Amino acid sequence: MDPIIAATHVDPYPYYAQLRAQGGLVLHEGLKLWVASSAKAVAAVLAHADCLVRPAHEPVPKAIASGVAGKVFSQLMRMNEGERQRCPRSAIQPGLAMIDRDEITALVSARLISPDADGLHKAMFRGPACVVAALLGFTPAQGRVVSELIADFVACLSPLSDQAQLDAAHAAAEQLSGYFIELLDDPDNQSTLLAGIRQRFAATSSDSDAMIANLIGLLSQTYEATAGLIGNALLALIRNPQWLNDSFNIDDLVAEAQRFDPPVQNTRRFVAAPCEIDGVSLQPGDVILVLLASANRDPQLNDRPDTFMFERPQRRSFTFGAGRHQCPGQTLAMSIASATLTQILALKPALDRLTWHYRPSLNGRIPLFS
Repeated sequence: MDPIIAATHVDPYPYYAQLRAQGGLVLHEGLKLWVASSAKAVAAVLAHADCLVRPAHEPVPKAIASGVAGKVFSQLMRMNEGERQRCPRSAIQPGLAMIDRDEITALVSARLISPDADGLHKAMFRGPACVVAALLGFTPAQGRVVSELIADFVACLSPLSDQAQLDAAHAAAEQLSGYFIELLDDPDNQSTLLAGIRQRFAATSSDSDAMIANLIGLLSQTYEATAGLIGNALLALIRNPQWLNDSFNIDDLVAEAQRFDPPVQNTRRFVAAPCEIDGVSLQPGDVILVLLASANRDPQLNDRPDTFMFERPQRRSFTFGAGRHQCPGQTLAMSIASATLTQILALKPALDRLTWHYRPSLNGRIPLFS
């Protein structure tokens, strides 16, 4: 076991507890990087101005730097600092916080969901992307195509992707850009979400490419993180079938699932200047693996952290990050996941007949059902 393999291990949490016992921020000799495992260390790293989301010498991964996907990647607010991060965030975040929960429920309900494994896969991955596409003004038919293209595009975000997947990601990025250019040019678009984003972008920037890139980024984050959120909540029910006989609030299920077994287990930060964090001296070029999932289970953050509690008082979590790079779509993702799970459970699926494995990943914990 190591902190990267742990992301897709059947139960990494005892290992995370061992890491916390060794110290909040320690050097992993095998991986040649620092590992932040405690809530205190994770919070400090995520808040530190000298801990950046990309290494200074490689703002875009070499594998995609020369293609269209690399151009999109270079403009994503989640992959940038300073104004290139603040401007898109200030344009996109306010609208996400104002989306009507009933509208999300209606959009999820309009999709045909079947209780078999294929239906669950589509509900987890394609459904959330289709909902966000609809909120931006795409038609249902366009939304289905866009969700398929996003499935190809997210391959550019994974170091595990092969050349064929990266080629498909470049092609998808180009097609997605075209779809958004047409959407932005459509005089009949009635999306209040898109109108607000355009207005706020125009107030600070005239870079339409950056806006389009971050709209693609919004869909790509919806695709993977929400899929993992839905899937891990289902796994909680599979592992505790007695809960299905009880009356529980699905919002509480999703809220605790994202803390207890998060879809994003870790993230990375790259040290840009000499600094000290949690009593450890760090140097430029150092890499920190930030174990969000371990911090969520830290007793210093949550009481009885290894117990799944539907009505957990003062629930605290790093699943959606913290500080300047905290995910702006947390409320949206949780709402889509709750609405989707409501639809799935209403079909009374035979959860006991499902088998599953985790999608190959260095940081994501996303179950695939069969």
